Amino acid sequence: MTPVVTAVSISPTHSFRKLPQDCITLLTGLGIEGDAHCGTTTQHRYLIKKDPTRPNLCQVHLIAAELHHQLNAAGFHLTPGAMGENITTRGIDLLALPTDTLIYIGETTVLAVTGLRDPCAQLNRCAPGLMNAVLDRHPDGSLIRKAGIMAVVRQGGIVRAGDSLRVELPPPPYTPLQPV
Repeated sequence: MTPVVTAVSISPTHSFRKLPQDCITLLTGLGIEGDAHCGTTTQHRYLIKKDPTRPNLCQVHLIAAELHHQLNAAGFHLTPGAMGENITTRGIDLLALPTDTLIYIGETTVLAVTGLRDPCAQLNRCAPGLMNAVLDRHPDGSLIRKAGIMAVVRQGGIVRAGDSLRVELPPPPYTPLQPV
C-alpha cells in the first residue's frame, strides 16, 4: 500500500473538532494557515498556562486512518478531523516513528515529527469513552497513547487528500516518541 494523505482539516478556533478542507497550506516554522494552533510558540491553551514562551512542537496533528477504522469498528462514529487532527494518513504506522522523523508530503512539504499527541478528556466530548479507547498498556504496564503524533513544518506547501507520503528516519540511535 502506498502511503497517502486521506484527508486534511483545520479549525480557526480552539474548538476540538477540525473541519475537513479540500486543501491546507502549511507555513514553514508556523503550522497551518488559518488553524488556531499556528504559531512559533505553543498555541494549546493548557500549555500556554504553563509556559507561553514554549516552542510550538504541536503545529500539525496527524492521525492514521487505520485508527479511525479500528475505533469505528468498536462502535465509535469518527470522521476525519473529529479527533482534532489536521492530516489523516493511510499506510504509515505513525506511532512507530521515532522523534525527528521527516515526513515528505507530495512534492514540496516536509514535516518533522516531534512526539505523541497526549490524549485528553476532550476526546470524551467527541464520543463518550473515546479517551479510554485511545489508551492501552504495554506488557510492562507503561501507557500506550494511540491518538496520533505531532509535528512541526520544516518546508511549507499545499497539502490535499491523495498526496503521497514518504518517511525518512533520522540517524540512529532512534529516540522513541514521547508526549509533547
